[in-house]
Amino acid sequence: MSDPAVTVYDPPERCVAGSVGPPGQRTFFLQVSDGTRRTTVSLEKEQVRLLGLSLVELVAEVAAEAGSEEAAAPYVDKAPLDAPFDDDFRVQRLSVAWESERGRVVVEAFDRPDVEDILELDPTADYPWTGRPPQAVSIVLEPARARAFAQRCTASIEGGRPSCPFCGQPLDPAGHICPRANGYRR
Repeated sequence: MSDPAVTVYDPPERCVAGSVGPPGQRTFFLQVSDGTRRTTVSLEKEQVRLLGLSLVELVAEVAAEAGSEEAAAPYVDKAPLDAPFDDDFRVQRLSVAWESERGRVVVEAFDRPDVEDILELDPTADYPWTGRPPQAVSIVLEPARARAFAQRCTASIEGGRPSCPFCGQPLDPAGHICPRANGYRR
């Protein structure tokens, strides 16, 4: 198995999370660019939420002052995603790490599960094998920019459907079957 085709942004000019579509039918994207290059990957809402939380926790633990909300304020990007919204790949796995030598946060997104899982796939099957080498994007951010990106992750998921006050799941306009109400519609 060949190494993943890794696109590296060290550092990116822009790194944002956002969504496209009406609440309940949104598609979430991570978009990173520098100069003439741009990589757009699609992810699940929960992946965006966990990515934002992980970044906040990591920065608070290893670079609290350099990655504070005050330090991040000049880097908060409120502009919409750049069109077109064609994704380069769908994210299957995310990782967040601290590069201590340079004092940077590294975010990596992969289009495949763990390498061990890839080696066990049947290359003749249609799913999940695609016939092309694995793809990945690696984003290197200063602590303040990582905190600003985490804030953008949080903002991107807040524009959706309201949550059920009992179970926290999203409410559809017609309600939903609430597990806290023993399966009755709310």
